[in-house]
Amino acid sequence: MGPRGAADKGQPAAPPRSGRRAQAVLNDTRILESARAVFLADPGAPIAAVATHAGVGISALYSRYGSKEELLRKLSLDGLQEFVDETKAALADSRDPWTAFADYMRRLVDADTSSLTLALAGRFTPTPELIGLAERAHELSNRLFERVKGLLRPGVGVHDLGLTLEMVAAVKLADRDRTMRLRQRCLTIILDGLRAHDREPLPQDAPTWAEISQRWVP
Repeated sequence: MGPRGAADKGQPAAPPRSGRRAQAVLNDTRILESARAVFLADPGAPIAAVATHAGVGISALYSRYGSKEELLRKLSLDGLQEFVDETKAALADSRDPWTAFADYMRRLVDADTSSLTLALAGRFTPTPELIGLAERAHELSNRLFERVKGLLRPGVGVHDLGLTLEMVAAVKLADRDRTMRLRQRCLTIILDGLRAHDREPLPQDAPTWAEISQRWVP
C-alpha cells in the first residue's frame, strides 16, 4: 500500500528528513554505489577513488566508513543479505521445485552478488555479524538444495551452484546491458546441463563448505 493509502487510514505520515539528514542519506547511497563500481572494477583501488566517483569529499566518506576494509565489509554484508532474502523467497515459492529454483538462479544473476565474492573474498577480515549471516545463507541454501537435488544430475552439490553463479558473473563486456543478457543466456545453458537426463556422473567431489568459506580468510 502506498503513502496515500496509509494517510486514508489515518496513519501519521513519516516526518520529512531534515536537509542535512537527507543529504547524508544521499551521500551514503552514492558512496555505496560508487564503492561497488570502483572495487568490482579494481579491488585494489584506494578509498579516495570511491569519493571521487561518488562526487563527495573524502571527509564525508570517512565520517561514514572509517576505512576501506569497513567499506568492503559493508558491501559484502549487503550482498550477502540480498542472497539470503532471495533464498528465503525461493523457499516460500509454491510453484513446482524446478521453476522456483530456475527463477531463483536468474534473480541471483541479475542481483550480481557473485561478482562481490569474486572481487572481495580474502580482502578483509570478516566480522562475527558477517560470519553469522554467511552461516545463515549456508543453512538456507542447503534447505533449498534438498528440494531440488532429485532433479539435478548425479554428483551435483549445493556449493556447485554457488560456483556456477561465479562462473556466470565472470562474463563481462563493456556494455552492461549486453553483459547481463549474455549472463542470462549462459545461465540457461548451465541450468539445462544441471538437470538430470541420464547424465554421466560428474568427475571429482563437489566443493565443500570449508573450501568455499576459506576463501574469505585474508
